[in-house]
Amino acid sequence: MTGIVVLGSTNMDLVVHVPRAPLRGETVTGREFRTVPGGKGANQAVAAARAGGDVAMIGAVGTDDYGAVLRETLEHSAVDTDLLRTAEGPSGTAHIVVDDEGGNAIVVIPGANATVDHLTPGDETLIGAADALLLQLELPLAGVIAGAEAAHRHGVRTVLTPAPARSLPPELLAVTDLLVPNEHEAALLTGIADPPAAAEALLREVPEVVITLGSAGSIHAARDTGIVTVPAPRVRAVDTTAAGDTFVGALTVALVEGRPTAEAMAWASTAAALSVQRPGASTSMPYRPEIDAGRLEGATDG
Repeated sequence: MTGIVVLGSTNMDLVVHVPRAPLRGETVTGREFRTVPGGKGANQAVAAARAGGDVAMIGAVGTDDYGAVLRETLEHSAVDTDLLRTAEGPSGTAHIVVDDEGGNAIVVIPGANATVDHLTPGDETLIGAADALLLQLELPLAGVIAGAEAAHRHGVRTVLTPAPARSLPPELLAVTDLLVPNEHEAALLTGIADPPAAAEALLREVPEVVITLGSAGSIHAARDTGIVTVPAPRVRAVDTTAAGDTFVGALTVALVEGRPTAEAMAWASTAAALSVQRPGASTSMPYRPEIDAGRLEGATDG
């Protein structure tokens, strides 16, 4: 059995570092350019695998050079890619600007990801044998819904990251077990800026919610419990690009292992704190021994 299946995107991240992001119509001079394997789906798969999960990836790469690198990156982190399709044409790309404060702005070009608008029989078989299915919104919505409905039919827990942020159709919410937005996505989904109040509103749509709050930690809400806040370690961020994906991947591993939710969130926050101290997306993600040790070399007081 594969513990965690990820149905999601694979992108090559084209990353430029600048002192500050340009304003509209402005040109600024960057100091570094790198290509880094990424995509929210692939990032979550790598994060979960490095955190100790047994992980398989469903998605698509292109026939370009990026596609080969993306597949190899997943396999290097022990992610099963047997059902990662190869689609004629370019792979997905993400164009990322990272500023000196560690913030980022991203433009995604779907490429091969746009072909994942349905499941194959093999996809459903793999999903049905899993403990959890991770989903995001960088694939066509029809493919995301098909995956979530397949998981629901087989009693497999669905974990949805609603990013890039957009309104969610009722048929997807109906088969979502755990929704994990950040505070901005939660506000967009509910029209409520206050995260605890947004979490309460989201519980009318899904049974369980974790909202990530960046350096302020995360909150958990479920229909049969109150709201629990879990703080995050304080560290000096270098690049926050994959922090949310690192959190979700590690969180799902911990939940599949049966850990209490607050403990799982704290462990996932340590993983995310480690990731933001390093540049890149998948390249920044910590391995399980690092998370267990909680080695936060860039930690700050207070």
